[in-house]
Amino acid sequence: MGKLKLVSVTKTSIILVNEESISREDIVKLSDDWNDSQITFFKKMVKQGGTFSINGNKFNIKSGEKVMTSGGVRDGGAPKMFGPEKE
Repeated sequence: MGKLKLVSVTKTSIILVNEESISREDIVKLSDDWNDSQITFFKKMVKQGGTFSINGNKFNIKSGEKVMTSGGVRDGGAPKMFGPEKE
């Protein structure tokens, strides 16, 4: 049995356990009795979002992770490219 690391639970995601908000530290404590496949599944769901159950606890995750640059600024995406003007 493994243990989830705090860094695996993103700050930007909204995580509800049994329809109640829970801290990141409490989620790590809950993961003490999860097996490795449950931990892997939880990590994937944090990135993706959704509703699922592990060991009788119902999780509802809304992923809020945004693409950031190395400077911590939200990435604006590819710049707009304008073609030749039409007459």
